[in-house]
Amino acid sequence: MSTASRATSRNITPTPQKTQVIGFLLLENFTLISLASAIEPLRMANQLAGSELYRWYTLTSDGQPVSASDGLTVTPDVSLRTPLGLDMVIVCGGVGPHRSVQREHVSWLQGQARLSRRLGAICTGSWALAKAGLLDGYDVSTHWECMAAMREAFPRVELTTRLFCIDRDRATCSGGAAPLDMMLNLICRDHGRELSAGISEMFICERVRSDQDQQRIPLRHVLGTNQPKLLEIVALMEANLEEPIALDELACYVGVSRRQLERLFQKNLRCSPSRYYLKLRLTRARQLLKQTAMSIIEVASACGFVSTPHFSKCYREFFGIPPRDERLGYLAPPVRLKRSEAEGLFSQAAFEAINEEPVSGAIVALDQARGEPTYASVAVGN
Repeated sequence: MSTASRATSRNITPTPQKTQVIGFLLLENFTLISLASAIEPLRMANQLAGSELYRWYTLTSDGQPVSASDGLTVTPDVSLRTPLGLDMVIVCGGVGPHRSVQREHVSWLQGQARLSRRLGAICTGSWALAKAGLLDGYDVSTHWECMAAMREAFPRVELTTRLFCIDRDRATCSGGAAPLDMMLNLICRDHGRELSAGISEMFICERVRSDQDQQRIPLRHVLGTNQPKLLEIVALMEANLEEPIALDELACYVGVSRRQLERLFQKNLRCSPSRYYLKLRLTRARQLLKQTAMSIIEVASACGFVSTPHFSKCYREFFGIPPRDERLGYLAPPVRLKRSEAEGLFSQAAFEAINEEPVSGAIVALDQARGEPTYASVAVGN
């Protein structure tokens, strides 16, 4: 018997109750995979239960289509002005939440809170709830890329590195496939473990992660557990960006020599430890410049630079653009490749997409990603 047959033959019959109505507020440049990961479990819950346990609507401020981070356009069901008897609101964020959250979103979310709606967020959607003052004193999960900026902007929010948090009437999670785990846990609370397990089987999900599972640190994901000394050193660096630790002290803390420290970084990360430390500080600075209102002097100080001119010089050398232009959102002009230059780099279709209309959604998404803190932050081997 197939997995689907086993799941549907369980005769799952949750206790009849009122259909829960969930509104998904779509911010500009939301991540489509996170939205799908949140909605699909609800669809499957209804399918396996044979009844409408959940109903959902997608919303935008004016009811007009909104672009996802991959360039696809989604037409919402309704606008924020449409009266709906919602039980829960989930904000769907993605790229640049500080730019996507508008005054209308904040006012509407505050109104939903006054109506005692349950509130949630996926990916970087927690930025909207925090800006509305609706996450103060709550344990909150968000995508790791957004954590530094949220800590600076919303100090009353209790940020965690967990995949998702369900704290009283708030449910927040990181991005990617993590909303699937959060929704499965919510469904389990509402209708029992059997239904949640059935949905998991249908989606070929090996296990349902709990709210104690942590987001992976990107470096640990790359190196695995084979380099505990290196991971410990990097963790010390990440925890001491404002007041950098001397390399000799770092080596002493983890019980290696300075020469061993240099070899660890050259072998595994193909750079010197001082270069890697500088990269961490400048990457943090880029996040703060793009996601907060901190002045350039404050950003420089928060990232361990003793003077603004030195910070600007290092920033320009590393990213190819001065901090002031980064703050203003300036980008290098797009390159128009000649056909001879493109030969061997792109397929014919890709070349035409770059140089002719219409422009592919993938090209648009890549162009938007150029301004993100983690753009080109990982070296990919040939």
